[in-house]
Amino acid sequence: MSRNEFICDCNIIHEDIVKSTLKNMGDEDLFNKLAEFFKILGDTTRTKILFALDQNELCVCDIANVLGMSKSSISHQLGTLRRSGIVKCRKEGKEVYYMLDDDHVKQLFEVGIEHIEHKK
Repeated sequence: MSRNEFICDCNIIHEDIVKSTLKNMGDEDLFNKLAEFFKILGDTTRTKILFALDQNELCVCDIANVLGMSKSSISHQLGTLRRSGIVKCRKEGKEVYYMLDDDHVKQLFEVGIEHIEHKK
């Protein structure tokens, strides 16, 4: 397949499709927030944390053991994920348990894994 196969060689503008697409486009703030959301997910350590939390609700010590990392580095990453609304926590006595924030995050994460597994 040559590179030129992916270049549009016509000068036709499909006005109805362009107008429809423009009408449904979000504002700049939406795209900035969406890009930031995916940027947060674009870190391997945070992705591993999300995978672990997709399996179970875990405390920092548990996540540190699963990932073979220090509690400090896990806490730092969890802070980033929590501020971004990707994970949430609950306190039980002295322990703090982390989980995915909601079903949207869970579905997005699982669909991403499914997409990658499907491409193998």
